[in-house]
Amino acid sequence: MDLTDHRQSYEQHTLPDTGLPSQPFALFRTWFDEAVAAGLPEPYAMSLATCGADNRPSVRIVLMRELTEQGIVFYTNYDSAKGQDIANNPNAEVLFFWQGLERQVRLSGQIVKVDAQKSAAYFAKRPRESQLGAWVSEPQSGVVDSRETMEAKFAKLEQTYAAESSVPYPNFWGGYELIVQRVEFWQGRAGRMHDRMVYTKDADAWTIQRLLP
Repeated sequence: MDLTDHRQSYEQHTLPDTGLPSQPFALFRTWFDEAVAAGLPEPYAMSLATCGADNRPSVRIVLMRELTEQGIVFYTNYDSAKGQDIANNPNAEVLFFWQGLERQVRLSGQIVKVDAQKSAAYFAKRPRESQLGAWVSEPQSGVVDSRETMEAKFAKLEQTYAAESSVPYPNFWGGYELIVQRVEFWQGRAGRMHDRMVYTKDADAWTIQRLLP
């Protein structure tokens, strides 16, 4: 399969050197809001890259559930492959790609757990089916012999909690926050002369630099 003749010229927007906010989250919020306004599918979906004790990188799509003053929050099973990676190596990076706007944003830093109270509050807001699915997935990424086994476990849990107003919060599941130390904004441009502006945190201040495309 030869894709050398498949290409697209990016010509929608620019990212100038001047007029940028002093910290990256203001620009990220602007770009995110524009992705939502443009009707892009799941603009909060991001690729999460981790590397565990085996030094093998892993990447998967997860959903941003909150933008804080210091980073990005997402939720998952602590016993999952990504959870094990994070326990061994908290350094990670997420990537947002908004193809419809010819933009991507990379945010890197260290991951910490959010407190259990916050995780439980978010779990309570999830659809009931997703709450049950969290219990079915323990241990997430573990081997299962068939789809039928999964569905039988789901049906049993559904019956167990049928009379309950809510599904109990599992202590093996919860939130993580990526404490961001570096952010790169990439705006596609014609002729592959892309705009790349990177924010790097030094103590409490952010420096801004342009990178070659």
